[in-house]
Amino acid sequence: MSAQGPLLSVAGIEVMYSRLALVLRGLTLSVPRGGIVALLGANGAGKTTTMKAIANLLRSERGEVTKGAIHYDGARIDGLDPSDLARRGLSLVMEGRHAFPTLSVEDNLKVGAYSRSDGAVAESLERVYSTFPRLKERRHQPAGLLSGGEQQMCVIGRALMARPRMILLDEPSMGLAPLLVEEIFSIMQQLNAEAGVTFLLAEQNAAVALRYATYGYLVEGGRVVREGPARALAADPEIRASYLGLDASAEADGASLAARRRPPLRGRDGPACDDRARRGAGQRTAAAAVGGAADGDPGGRPRSARAVAGAGGADLPAALPRHLARCGRGLQRRRRPVPAYVLDLPGAGAARRVPAVH
Repeated sequence: MSAQGPLLSVAGIEVMYSRLALVLRGLTLSVPRGGIVALLGANGAGKTTTMKAIANLLRSERGEVTKGAIHYDGARIDGLDPSDLARRGLSLVMEGRHAFPTLSVEDNLKVGAYSRSDGAVAESLERVYSTFPRLKERRHQPAGLLSGGEQQMCVIGRALMARPRMILLDEPSMGLAPLLVEEIFSIMQQLNAEAGVTFLLAEQNAAVALRYATYGYLVEGGRVVREGPARALAADPEIRASYLGLDASAEADGASLAARRRPPLRGRDGPACDDRARRGAGQRTAAAAVGGAADGDPGGRPRSARAVAGAGGADLPAALPRHLARCGRGLQRRRRPVPAYVLDLPGAGAARRVPAVH
C-alpha cells in the first residue's frame, strides 16, 4: 500500500435490499493508488453489489448500506450522489456494457464528460480514439450496431472521458470472445501503466483477472473469504480447483489422470467391446421394454421379455426384476400407468410381474 494510504477503502459494509435480503455481510477491502485489484467470486457472490455500493447506485434498486463505511481518497463517500463521485474522479463501468444504443459512438463518449467544465473535452476524445482506434472508425455509427467487444470499448472510453483517477470495472469479459477479452484487459493494463488509472475489477474469469491484477479478493456469500497477491491466489490449490478449473494433483501427475480414464471401445469385434457393449445393450433394451409404444412399439404393447433376453439378457444383473418392480410401485404412487408384462430373463429365477394400473 502507498504511504498516503489506499485510494479506496471499504470497511465492514453490510448491504440490504428492501430491508429484507442481506447481500453483503461485513465485506472489507482496499485498493492502493495506481493498483489493479481483482474482486473474484461466482455468480451471486456479491461482486456487483459491492461495485454499486461504492458508486452509490443501490437506492435505485431499493438497496442501502446499513453498516460500515466507504472512503475514497481519505473522505467518506457512501452518502454522496453518483454525480459527486464522478466529479471526484471515480467512474463505474457497469456489468452488461449499457451503451446508449441510438446515440452515435462519439455522442456516447461525450456523455462521459458531462461533469467537466475545463474545455479540454476534444483533447480527451482524441486520447480515447488513440486508445481505441476502432471507435474512431465507427464514431458516427449508432452504438447499438457495434459488436460486444466494441461496445465494451465504448463504455470504457466513456468512463475515461471523465478523466477518472479510479475505474470500477464490472465483469468486462462477459459475453466476449477470448481474444477480445485479452485485448480489453491489455488496454486496462496499458491505462494503468501509462495514465496511472487505478482499477477495481469484478470478474468471474479468475484466470484472466489474476494474470493482470496485482492483488485479489475472493468473495463468497457476501464476505471476503480469501485475499492476497494475485500470484499467490493463482497458485492456491483450492482456488485453482474451484475457480481456475485446474486439479493440482492431476496436473502434477498427468499419468495418473490417463490411468483413470476408461479405455475406448475399439470396434464391434474388439476385445474391449465384448463385455461392456453387450451388457450396455442388454440393459438399454430391458429399460426400453418398460416404455411400450413410447419407445417404438406401434401397437402400444410392452416388448416381450424373451426378446429382451435375446438382445444381451445374459449380461443383465440378477436384481433387475426387483428394480423394475420398484419402478412400477413408484409409478403407482404417482398414479401413472404401469405396463403389465412378465419378466422371463435368464438367471432371474421365477417369472415376476410388475403390477398394472388401469
